[in-house]
Amino acid sequence: MKIAPALLQQIVDHARREAPVECCGFVVLRDGRAVDVVPVQNTAHSPLRFEFAPADVLALGQVEEAVIYHSHTRSAPRPSQTDINFAANWPGMEWLIIGVAGDEPEVRNWRIADGQVSEAEVQVEG
Repeated sequence: MKIAPALLQQIVDHARREAPVECCGFVVLRDGRAVDVVPVQNTAHSPLRFEFAPADVLALGQVEEAVIYHSHTRSAPRPSQTDINFAANWPGMEWLIIGVAGDEPEVRNWRIADGQVSEAEVQVEG
């Protein structure tokens, strides 16, 4: 995934605003490049996990390519077992995780398939 600094900053700002609760949302892609950020409410209201309402997913409409993003407010931006379990409902999606536990945000992107986690590329450019 390629993302412009301004779009990435929107995600980081969302994560910081929502802390200590995890934030979540979608990055809309076109040809592997981020074109929009769609923040949604974490209906779990939890610092340890996130959920979003079905209506938020439906509001994306005919988006063909997207990445799910969320924050980790207490840990590194690596998928937790909860994330891995949740990913089973979203085959083929990438997961952008923003770690805001430290002073500087850390951003990493992941593929989760059949319970297996591998890092995916995220290029900040623009």
